[in-house]
Parts: sequence; structure tokens; C-alpha cells
Amino acid sequence: MREDYADPLFLRTGHGLRPTPLAEALRLRVRALAAETEALLDARASQTAPAQTRHSGWEGPGLTDTPPLAVRPTRLLEGEPAPEAFAAKLAEIGSDAAPERRLARCIATIGTGAGRSRPLAESEAEDALAIILAGEADPVQIGALMTVPHYRGPTATVIAGFVRALRSHVGAIIPRQGIADLDWPCYLSPKLKTAPWFAEAGHRVVLRGSCGEDSEQRHKLEIAASAAGIPICNSIGAATTALDSAGIAYLPLSALSPQIYRLLGLYRLMEMRMPLNAAIHLVNPMGARASLLGVSNPSSLTLSRDIALRLGDRQLTILGNTRDHAEFTPYRQTTLFRLTDGVACDFIVPARTAPPAEPRIGLSNREYWQAVWTGAARNERTETTVITTAAAALLSLGNADDFDVACETAQALWTNRSRRMA
Repeated sequence: MREDYADPLFLRTGHGLRPTPLAEALRLRVRALAAETEALLDARASQTAPAQTRHSGWEGPGLTDTPPLAVRPTRLLEGEPAPEAFAAKLAEIGSDAAPERRLARCIATIGTGAGRSRPLAESEAEDALAIILAGEADPVQIGALMTVPHYRGPTATVIAGFVRALRSHVGAIIPRQGIADLDWPCYLSPKLKTAPWFAEAGHRVVLRGSCGEDSEQRHKLEIAASAAGIPICNSIGAATTALDSAGIAYLPLSALSPQIYRLLGLYRLMEMRMPLNAAIHLVNPMGARASLLGVSNPSSLTLSRDIALRLGDRQLTILGNTRDHAEFTPYRQTTLFRLTDGVACDFIVPARTAPPAEPRIGLSNREYWQAVWTGAARNERTETTVITTAAAALLSLGNADDFDVACETAQALWTNRSRRMA
């Protein structure tokens, strides 16, 4: 099948084998073929005539009938009901049913148990999340839809459906039809205590994200953007205006969509990631022609690219990191997972030798961030991180084909940056 379909079907990850999007699409067809084969064999067994043997004289009807060995169909893992019957029950909930019923159908489809559940199709996942975003879901249903796909293992079809629902909810511009050059998601964990580093790159860049709902540092990105002179925008329209005038904009998630912001805030109630965390990075609300993403889970690096391909994205660079924001790690070997004109291509950047750590001479995290930005303090580690991250952005934009060349351009941008602080 791998040769016939030119697809690996299963990928090895840190959590075991993960089916590819094609394997997920084939799952129901294989299950149907298995059920039909079993039914065919049952029918053949009942119609087979007994073999002809010589009579010994002892033949005749018995006084008692012995029933056949009691078995159950092999496709029934738990007995009741059969997958076909369960599927028929869910099919009775049509697309015109009430939102709560449609969402219940999606949750049952993906979470009922082995032998009866399956991953959601892209259209089902889109409808399910759209119901939640519209405020038409029961709180219990929200918890179920946010956790069951994660427990089962996220698939490209489910997360792609979520992305489409998110794009529709925020009124996103069609990718590559906006004026933005680069979409740069910045979703910082509230547990992350380091400073955010931004660099002007001479292109129209949209920074967007949040830093936790209830953390003490939830306004960290707004404060940093304001201090660096980056316009803070409360809508896609305002961000468009800012890109025209300043070439850069920061779009807080709480302003773009309070509903999505609150949904991501469920993390503190569950202490676990949700498929929504992966989907939010791929929204690209400004329709930028390229994206720079950070992915913390190693097994999700290629999955994120699979999702981007399903969504029709053509220019993308994914950086592996300890948190979900795009920040290059120059002092360890790094693989860049890329899409270039819609074609997957990766390359490895060797690790650099780390310089000695430099003391912060009694400054707070924010004060030291400001000192480095303005040039009042020098930190080779920090500056290298900024420059290599900007180089990855330039690669995603197609402004360089070689990482070292992109680093030289980024170095010049950093050296000539505006050091004024608001």
C-alpha cells in the first residue's frame, strides 16, 4: 500500500506510530472491507454442502441438538453495539440539527471508544469548533472536544478543520491576499520568564499572540511592543493601517477574539495542551504570504507542516523550541522544517559555540531587555538569538536561499535598527 499510494501511512513519533492524513482517510474504507469480508465468509459457511461420505449404518437423527460454539464477530471489541449500528445512530443527527446535537455527534464520533470511534473529518471538526466559537456549546461539551482529540492523538484533518473555523470566526483575510509579508505568532507560556525579542526586518510583519490569561505577565507582549515602538492594534482593520504606515503591527489575541483567548485560558484548568494550541498558530489572520512558527512538541513538527499543506499554505518555516513561539536556538543543532512554494524541504543548521553568560548587573528582566535593545548593554547570546531568528524569517520570506547569507542580512538589520524606546 505504501508503494501504491506513495505514502508512508504511519510515522514514528515519540508517542508511537502516528497515521498520516492518507491513512486516516483510508481507515473507514478498510473497516468496511473487513466487515464485508466477514459477512461474506459467514454466508459462504452457511451455504456449504456437507461432504459425501460412505454410510456405516450408524447414521441418524440425534436425541439432542448441540448448539455451535458461541462466538462474537471479531470486529466487535466490546460487544454492543456494532460499529455499523452506532454509525447509523449518529447519522440520524443531520447537518440541520441543533448546534448542541451536532456537537454531541462530533464528540461521540471521536471519543466513544475502540472499534466505534474515528477521527473527525475536516468539515466535522470545523463545524464542531464553530459551534463553540459562536457560544452555542455546553461547558461540558467544550471540555470534551478540547481534550478527547489530544488524548486520541491530533490528526491533520482535525486541526485543519479547527484552523478553518478560527479563520472564519475572526474574519481572516485569504492567505496571500493581504498586504502582510510575514505572519509571526507569539504565544508565550506564562511559565516563560525570559524577555520577548523583536527585530525590525524591513518587511511588513504581523506579530500576534498572548502571554496567558491570568498570569502576572499577561501584558508582557503589549508592554514590549509599545516600548519598541510597534503599533498595538485591536482589529484586522487597524493592523492593516499600521502595516501601511509603520510596516509592523502587534495584534493581541484578546482583541482579535476574546472567545478564542478564553478557550486557550482553559489550560490552567486542565494543565494539558489542546489541539487548539496547534491550530491557533496557523490562522494567519492578515493573509500574509509567509509564516514563521515555533512548535514545542517534536512529534508535531511535521504534523504542523502537513496541516499547512492541507490549508494551501506555500511559504512556511517551523522552528522547534521549548515553547510555542518562533525563536531560534543557535547553540544547539536545529532542523528547519520548511515549505517553499508549496514543496516540503528541510535543512539542518549546526550548533554554534555558546559564549560565556553575561551578568545582568542588578537590572530587572525588563530593564535588561530595554538596555540590550537600545545598545546600553551588550549580550552576545541574546543578539545571536535575535539575528538567527530573523534569518529564519528571511528564509521563510524567500529573501535568501542560504542560512549564512540570511544571517549576514539579519546582522545588518540588527546593527542599523531603530534604538528609540517609546
